[in-house]
Amino acid sequence: MSPRPITPCAFALFGALGDLALRKLFPALYQLDRAGLLHAETRILALSREDGDATRPLAIIDEHLRRHTPANELDHAVLQRFISRIEYLRLNFQNTEDYCILAENIAPNDQLIAYFATPAALYEAICTGLAQAGLAERTRVVLEKPIGHDLASSRVVNDAVAAYFPENRIYRIDHYLGKETVQNLIALRFANSLFETQWNHSHISHVEITVAETVGIEGRWGYFDQAGQLRDMLQNHLLQLLCLIAMDPPSDLTADSIRDEKVKVLKALAPITTELPHHVVRGQYTAGFANGKPVPSYLEEDNANPHSNTETFVALRAEIRNWRWAGVPFYLRTGKRMAQKLSQIVIHFKEPPFYIFAPEQRALISNRLIIRLQPHEAISLQVMTKEQGLDKGMQLRSDPLQLNFSETYKSLRTPDAYERLLLEIMQGNQNLFVRKDEIEHAWTWCDRLIAGWKQQGDAPRPYTAGSWGPVASIALITRDGRNWYGDL
Repeated sequence: MSPRPITPCAFALFGALGDLALRKLFPALYQLDRAGLLHAETRILALSREDGDATRPLAIIDEHLRRHTPANELDHAVLQRFISRIEYLRLNFQNTEDYCILAENIAPNDQLIAYFATPAALYEAICTGLAQAGLAERTRVVLEKPIGHDLASSRVVNDAVAAYFPENRIYRIDHYLGKETVQNLIALRFANSLFETQWNHSHISHVEITVAETVGIEGRWGYFDQAGQLRDMLQNHLLQLLCLIAMDPPSDLTADSIRDEKVKVLKALAPITTELPHHVVRGQYTAGFANGKPVPSYLEEDNANPHSNTETFVALRAEIRNWRWAGVPFYLRTGKRMAQKLSQIVIHFKEPPFYIFAPEQRALISNRLIIRLQPHEAISLQVMTKEQGLDKGMQLRSDPLQLNFSETYKSLRTPDAYERLLLEIMQGNQNLFVRKDEIEHAWTWCDRLIAGWKQQGDAPRPYTAGSWGPVASIALITRDGRNWYGDL
């Protein structure tokens, strides 16, 4: 799909002085301006409850832009131009009368983008305020996760927004979908017959998806202890990656064609309701080391409840019940305070049907496609080759055919996921955003799993901070005669 022409808009950022806006959204908008991708007439309205004149909020935004933008990408002329686009407006988001202030700052023909960088509890009040100010008909709304904490609460949030905005003007963000390598999954699979003809149970033995973090909860105890790792990461990020890996080819690249195929995958996910210890492992980190420094246990974090039963790690074995993936296990894991920061997908291809090389080399025979999202975005295909040298005979070795984006495109910077997502919103493209039924099917599957935990009294297993999780997570995959790829 070709990019649409750049058009002007009014970008209203609710929660403009919050962590997300200051750390991610303003820097992403600055980078779009720096790349010439913001129309000259595009204005940014920073909305917050901060008292006083605009001087202090604008100074805070300027300070964070300088802090979160690499020095070599900080163009002072562009920064000055970007800051001049920003207008600060003090708004009480729950007072509908305040929205007339916003309406007065929107030109009659402006396309309004309303980004809700606020708790979901405020979404309904913001939507009501926009509607009563006469702005709803020309507004695209952007929703941040988490959208609810289960199926029922997600429906409350989505229904509140849907009362004022149709689905084609609602953009639900999962920032993983904006990553360059995730975008390449579509091209990799459906533009290369080499892969698509092999992308099924006849040729793939199993799939791994790992999203590991070295950080702890970073002061988010109040939110995280109510959510846990399954709700915080697996319900959205990992299931979205699973859908992109497992979905059938869409009929075209329109948003609904792609999202229709993702929904089919979520519908086909086998529920995990019995023998949970054999299919799912929960974990909670204990004291250990991160980046060579001692770190506390989850129960010793600031403001912690020492009796918390919340998981900081989840590993599970999932199955997709359809023709393409029958019998192929998908191993998913995600956790905090892990051995390294890593997000990757590993596709393990089946071995050749008949083995003709030396028996002691048989363990080497395995082609893998490794798709790394972070820390360095890359795609690598592990293939078997012969060792060089007259004395090597037919000694085999595993070598990578590798595309490293930072090395291949040295002259180009890799855009942050939010840069791509914000640009797509401004252009009105919904391909990278999550539809309501995707959210609901993902919650339905996760809710059954959470209910099983509660019913069986499944407590999280301890793991040392700086490790790869509980020992039981290793048993989860070795029970099938396999290992997590790349664990040290």
